[in-house]
Amino acid sequence: MKRPCSISRLALSIAALAPLSAAVAQEGFIEGASATLQARNYYFSRDFSDIVGPNQQSKAEEWAQGFRLDFRSGYTAGTVGLGVDVIGQLGIKLDSSPDRVNTGLLPTGSDGRAADEYSRLGAALKARVSGTELRVGELVPSLPVLVHSDIRLLPPTYQGASILSREIEGLTLQGGQLRSTSLRNEAGDDRMLAMLGHLPQRAASSDRFNYAGADYAFGNGRTTAGVWYAQLEDLYNQRFVSFKHVEPIGEDWALSANIGFYDSRDDGDSLIGRVDNQALFSLLSAQYGGHTVYLGYQAMFGDTAFPRVFANVSPLGNEVPTFEFASADQRSWQARYDYNFAALGVPGLIAGVRYIRGDNVDVQATNRGGPRYEGRDWERDLDVGYTVQNGPLKNLNIRVRNVTARSNYRTDIDENRLIFNYTWQLL
Repeated sequence: MKRPCSISRLALSIAALAPLSAAVAQEGFIEGASATLQARNYYFSRDFSDIVGPNQQSKAEEWAQGFRLDFRSGYTAGTVGLGVDVIGQLGIKLDSSPDRVNTGLLPTGSDGRAADEYSRLGAALKARVSGTELRVGELVPSLPVLVHSDIRLLPPTYQGASILSREIEGLTLQGGQLRSTSLRNEAGDDRMLAMLGHLPQRAASSDRFNYAGADYAFGNGRTTAGVWYAQLEDLYNQRFVSFKHVEPIGEDWALSANIGFYDSRDDGDSLIGRVDNQALFSLLSAQYGGHTVYLGYQAMFGDTAFPRVFANVSPLGNEVPTFEFASADQRSWQARYDYNFAALGVPGLIAGVRYIRGDNVDVQATNRGGPRYEGRDWERDLDVGYTVQNGPLKNLNIRVRNVTARSNYRTDIDENRLIFNYTWQLL
């Protein structure tokens, strides 16, 4: 476990906003500055059965409180505008025990116990010329080849450099190199690992994640096409193409399509062995009033499962935070229904149910050993969320998630999450 920072570091970062804001004001770009503080209270529980693998822990259950400070300055005047972004994160244990650790909310020490608290403070320098921005330092990227995975108490961060350009209308270009990561439940920096499907590849790591991509929006912004390349050096490289479209039908209907294709191979010294995966997904939806219906199909080709940076989700159409449906040769289908109760005069209340079924898994290739047989799995998700609309708790968001996930080649999961989010606008 990484050595946790002291709680006082986050407090100092908040206190530092006052003089920093004064300096920014003197330079004339306070108008572009913003600062928020998010409080997140997170209960997470997973019950395991028919356990597969060496870890025979039957339950993971923890409760924690998180705080996230996000300060973003404006830019100085002139041809080259300069600024700084500051990120402060703090996680506090509310409940845990050695037999219920490893929820992803809190760090687990060598003694098998969760840390009482962990924190991190990072900053990125930024420069802007016209429609092009360069950032160096602590980054929170959100890319189709490295998704912003804010699915636990605190999101992961990365250390490196990124550039984003919007010089041409509709065209967004991005590129960068990341050198290390701070995981969602860690305080320190570390090299990056890969995952194949649901299995971390801990035998090797990399200190270079290189990426470049382009997204072009046209048709009044209703259609977007993207082309991306990523390389986790000496582990895997990946190409991605995507197409998204939204089509209004009259005044009441909206149809949309999200289609993508990944091609992934082992890279350089192939430190995690052979990687050979092609992933195709499509997610179609129809919205009418408060109703939205989704249908999805996803297929894995090649000899291995889908690779990604540990421990992130991906934009695969059938991937959800419990099962990924991205094992070797897997095919999966999704049906989902969401309802926004604002249509019935209850703004802020939303609910959704989703069912995904997968089969055709090459279990021997997925687990890299053992007998070969066809793997099958399914998952049912129920999500309910409410944002308080008025009163002293206005904008408090409450989310409840219940999951049942079953498989014949990996551990079965029954999961519950209860999450409270509240954000203060400081600047």
